[in-house]
Amino acid sequence: MPRRAAPTRVVITGMGWVTPLGADVYSVWTKLLAGVSAVGPLTRFAGSTFATNFAAEVRGFELDQFLADHAPHAAAHLQTRFALAAAAQAWKQAGLGDVSRTGLRNAGFPGLNPRRVGLYMGAGEGIIDLPSFAGTNLESWDAAGGKVDDARWAGAAYRRMAAEREIEQEPNAALSHLAEAFGCRGPAFNCMTACAASTQSIGEAYELIRRGDADVMLAGGAHSMIHPLGMTGFVRLTAMSRRTDSPQTAARPFDATRDGFVMGEGAGVLVLEDLGHALARGARPLAEVVGFGSSADAYRITDIQPEGAGAQAAIEAALRQAGIDPREPDARGRPPVQYISAHGTGTKENDSIETRAVKAVFGPLAPKIPFSSVKSMFGHLIQAAGAVELMTCVLAIETGFVPPTINLQTPDPQCDLDHVPNRARDLREAGGVDVAISNSFGFGGQNDTIAVRRWRGGA
Repeated sequence: MPRRAAPTRVVITGMGWVTPLGADVYSVWTKLLAGVSAVGPLTRFAGSTFATNFAAEVRGFELDQFLADHAPHAAAHLQTRFALAAAAQAWKQAGLGDVSRTGLRNAGFPGLNPRRVGLYMGAGEGIIDLPSFAGTNLESWDAAGGKVDDARWAGAAYRRMAAEREIEQEPNAALSHLAEAFGCRGPAFNCMTACAASTQSIGEAYELIRRGDADVMLAGGAHSMIHPLGMTGFVRLTAMSRRTDSPQTAARPFDATRDGFVMGEGAGVLVLEDLGHALARGARPLAEVVGFGSSADAYRITDIQPEGAGAQAAIEAALRQAGIDPREPDARGRPPVQYISAHGTGTKENDSIETRAVKAVFGPLAPKIPFSSVKSMFGHLIQAAGAVELMTCVLAIETGFVPPTINLQTPDPQCDLDHVPNRARDLREAGGVDVAISNSFGFGGQNDTIAVRRWRGGA
């Protein structure tokens, strides 16, 4: 099919997630509005001696609750199983079929052209088989020479390591499993831009549909770093909270006493669709994607540009594409954006710089915009964070409520915007939420923002 002469409109028709607070979209939303924390002691591995020995784990998860034909994915790593479950929920909500019951690809919509159904994920690497890897290293160590013996290492690896487990560590594994499960034969991409990955994946999936390369895209992210190597890396970077005496209050974005983020895990997947295609098959749009902005700090791999210039550029680009003047009130006299889902990690650097960037973009209207971080409850889902946080924007549009930033007891003078402290906000009497943006800023200086708007009908 030739590309369209003008960009098409793109809507979200389905959403699914697997989070530390659960895997049902609306029950998890209820918990977020109630300010429930998912953080607790580590149970995934023996981490009692770690400087950070707590996390927001996904518990009680079984793929067979979401996917009838789950046998082909038996060897899939945890983050891939999360992605499959999230995608199955989104697929069902979009009216493309209930794969939890039938297991049939494209069930419920036989007219779907699989060559125009694509995938774009921000999925992380799989969990290393640590016992086998460590055992291989120990067995191949040449004590006399003080180094690993390569030939001995190869022999030990052949004996100890399972080929399937090693293959499933590749970041593209989730993409392959999703393609097989849902029969997607269109464009297929995976990106690893750290904590910005799933926002980038959704933004670029949106652009693929706009320019006519696909009708439907499954887009989002999945990740789990709750394992010894994943946790060790961030402990050594001193990026995670060490509040071991009170894990449930450790994630405290924008609070003056914050001391780092809390590790989470999970997946978020959305169905993005050409508006005309969605309406032709009778789908109900949940919201319209209207802008995507991306930038790089080009500063330092370990630090954010201090003035938030990269973050500011991404936000401005998303609003410009959406046709929104950030300093012009809407027709009701409200700020042109009624909710911002913050990246809001809970590190000293990120929170203050993100606040600075939002102020630079919205000027005098910035203090009037609710600007909260659900990482205070979910923890940081790393590459999956942006997708689940965009979903909270869609839910805010749908319900008229915005979630709180919990554990915010001591306001930081450098974080002086409306961070919706501790209690959800009901905006229905004020007109609800018509436009929301979600920010994601990745380690290394990647910045991405997506703008979504209430869909009011019409093609």
